[in-house]
Amino acid sequence: MNIYFLVEGNSTEKKIYPKWLSYLVPELTRVKYHDHVQKNNYYLISGEGYPAILHDGLDNAIDKIRETNNYDYLVICVDADEETVDARLNDVQKKSQDRNIGNTKIKIIVQNRCIETWLLGNRKIFDSRQPLESPLLDYVNYYDVSQDDPEAMGSYNNKNHAEFHGEYLKEIFRAKNICYTKRNPGDAREKHYLQELQKRTAFNGQHLKSFQTFLSFCEMIKTQIST
Repeated sequence: MNIYFLVEGNSTEKKIYPKWLSYLVPELTRVKYHDHVQKNNYYLISGEGYPAILHDGLDNAIDKIRETNNYDYLVICVDADEETVDARLNDVQKKSQDRNIGNTKIKIIVQNRCIETWLLGNRKIFDSRQPLESPLLDYVNYYDVSQDDPEAMGSYNNKNHAEFHGEYLKEIFRAKNICYTKRNPGDAREKHYLQELQKRTAFNGQHLKSFQTFLSFCEMIKTQIST
């Protein structure tokens, strides 16, 4: 089993996905170069944002997959941003359909709205009942992500969805005297953080539905490797 991951972000996903994959599918080993895959390996590279990922990023990925001829999956990870998951999914499907990559299957994972939205689902790091200061207090009064699905949260105060969700997450981390940035996601990479997100989906299967798509894919890969 070999997988080519093409992720939208140039920083956060490149730091978080490898760590999470090591917990969810420890049988997979990352390789530094695309042509080093042998058995149960994956290669991960950024598509340098959207829509660049659907042009140069996708073209380069397909060229490398054809050259290597040893990948089972091409996994394309993008943000929904201001679109719905279905609209963004359709965009990616239109760009990737009918591309000749042999037996390599394409899997599209849409982060709704962005990876920071997923990270807002950790109930252990954030308790809205604790004393809060602005701007976090304002954010909670607008939408309490500890109770309601982060993926259903809107935008706020003239910010777009991804910008607001990212600011919300930073304020939650700041309230704990820890730091989150796209270049340094800190605890968000760790196993305990991932486990809290998994607990959230187990507690309420209607929350973090796009994150559950990622978890389901990892579980499928793990099962295929073990059989």
